[in-house]
Amino acid sequence: MKFKRESKINAGLKQIDIVPLIDCVFLLLIFFMLSSSFVAVPGINIELPEAVSAKRVDTRPLTVVISSENIIYIEDRPYAASEIEEYFREKNVDSIFIRADKKASVGTIVAVWDICKKLNINRIGIATTYQEQ
Repeated sequence: MKFKRESKINAGLKQIDIVPLIDCVFLLLIFFMLSSSFVAVPGINIELPEAVSAKRVDTRPLTVVISSENIIYIEDRPYAASEIEEYFREKNVDSIFIRADKKASVGTIVAVWDICKKLNINRIGIATTYQEQ
């Protein structure tokens, strides 16, 4: 019995069809483009009040952010008013920079300010945007 050792390649299979591959690549591209637009941008959105007497500050004191919902953030982590005093003592803070939303309650800002005064932190700044006259 004689076996054939040569295999014949079908003439139609010499080329690779890349159309399905391109379709898959486009579907993956669309998937990643759509899913990346739903990723939330980290950070706290606040709208600073305007002031004519605003000055530029070059030093980097500890920044306390107060949102419009009166939530106090230090280093992007929310804190209760009772926890702030302990945090300031642990970090041995000597200067504070308050970035409060213009819709934030004055009571929350005063509470942070009062804690600073209680701990003898005298260098306190409030962030504003410059308003031209």
